Amino acid sequence: MNTKTLLAVGCIAMLAGCGGGASTATTPTTTTPPPATTTPPATTTPPAGPGTDVTTYRNDVSRSGLNSTESKLTTSNVNSSSFGLLHNLAVDGKVDAQPLYLSQLSIAGGTHNVVFAATENDSVYAFDANSGAVLWQVSLLKTGETTSGSLGCNQVIPEIGVTATPVIDRSAGAHGTIFVVAMSLDASSNYHQRLHALDITSGAELLGGPTEISASVATAAGGTNVFNPTQYEERAALLLLNGSIYLSFTSHCDVPPYSGWVMTYAESTLAQSAVLNLAPNSSSGPSIWMSGDGPAADAAGNVYLLTANGAFETTLNAQGFPNLGDFGNSFVKIANSGGILSVADYFALTNTVALSAADEDLGSGGAMLLPDLTDSSGTVHHLVVGAGKDGNIYVVNRDSMGKFSPTGNNIYQQLSGAVAGGIYSTPAYFNNTVYYADVGGSLKAFAISNAMLGSTPQSQSAVQFEYPGSAAAVSANGTANGIIWAHENSSPGILHAFDATNLTHELYNSNQAGSRDQFGSGNKYITPTIADGQVFVGTPNSVAIFGLLQ
Repeated sequence: MNTKTLLAVGCIAMLAGCGGGASTATTPTTTTPPPATTTPPATTTPPAGPGTDVTTYRNDVSRSGLNSTESKLTTSNVNSSSFGLLHNLAVDGKVDAQPLYLSQLSIAGGTHNVVFAATENDSVYAFDANSGAVLWQVSLLKTGETTSGSLGCNQVIPEIGVTATPVIDRSAGAHGTIFVVAMSLDASSNYHQRLHALDITSGAELLGGPTEISASVATAAGGTNVFNPTQYEERAALLLLNGSIYLSFTSHCDVPPYSGWVMTYAESTLAQSAVLNLAPNSSSGPSIWMSGDGPAADAAGNVYLLTANGAFETTLNAQGFPNLGDFGNSFVKIANSGGILSVADYFALTNTVALSAADEDLGSGGAMLLPDLTDSSGTVHHLVVGAGKDGNIYVVNRDSMGKFSPTGNNIYQQLSGAVAGGIYSTPAYFNNTVYYADVGGSLKAFAISNAMLGSTPQSQSAVQFEYPGSAAAVSANGTANGIIWAHENSSPGILHAFDATNLTHELYNSNQAGSRDQFGSGNKYITPTIADGQVFVGTPNSVAIFGLLQ
């Protein structure tokens, strides 16, 4: 990606982060948070009975964006008369990571529904989702440290701290654990990226953490490619799978040297367990950013992601893989066998080299695994869908991904020009339908029939979404009351709700009641979190909480 071009078009590209260097672990300090920007209502009682947990980016490891257990919000009551902004809770930096949520958590001497937010100021907050009260706040900075500046890239400004969405394991540790990657700069001008394990009831560091992130891999020429934390950012969401935490890294505005790091750490110890580099021989990518999406996973433990522009060898080995192991602009399937990560399969576009030269990332969008789909002959298909800057939607067979062919895309299905503005998000899935919102385009519903996406949208919104489009999410009660929630990166930012069965029917937006529900400026790559009758939206300085009005 050409940095000058990227800056000129207003940062339509990768986010990145830094870390590095060894230091001793410290317990994060509890600090006094800024006051809430709205007054919490009198009630602090959480809903009765078990609720819904949102413990990972886009709800599940398939990255569907679907909460199918939402019984409170319906297509009848989500409107400007009965639904709106309840709280706008101030925090100390940008909330680029998706807020996470736990229901009925024993914390602070009671039982609370809790929303967790991480900021670019290296803070993590736990709020009572109903009252808006701060239950705890911790700083992940060690003594004498600050957050990083932009490192010459305007993708994450004015500071870089926690960018990637954390992940929660409610059963880990004595009370449950939230895992977070944070970046900082020490007094000796050394950059650090560290993996933290925090107790969800107090924010206290667990497992002797944090762990300093480092890695190295061998190159084809016999040298060593060493992870330099200054050159990277943890942008893609964390994945927790089978006791391992998966991390993946991107660059700062494609400033070399950088390559495609994937690492795993044991959630029980924070010890590094495996390292894979998807561009071990390249100093100019690909990296992994996916506009904040996290690696996805299937039931067999395979991990899927999309890589950005960068090196790809069109000379293939006997297995049909690039002969030097560099996977630019590719769907990649990663196996974890005995603690060893390896590329099990991949799909690369016929014009992958030309796309990289033109800064046409496939990996500007994220991968979503579709549920098992059956075609008209009764054959079951296991599919992954993704899209990037070139305006096409790609559906890939996870069991035989297609690899690379110089004469044409060997692919399960391709919808050319279906998202013409380009994609900087991950699609959502609900009730046999895939939802995409491209840059400068509408929110579109692609219905699935006989294990194939429709070539044209079944419905689409009248609303046009400016850069970066929208990373929509879905709430529903089973297959009933499906609502598509989409954040618009405008000033002010706008939360939209659409009827999932007909996107021309907008149920609500946060501008409909004048200034009552406005929550500040928009932000890039924001996915709303929906749980237990509330919708949580990260902003440049707060967490906005929407719900049914009292």
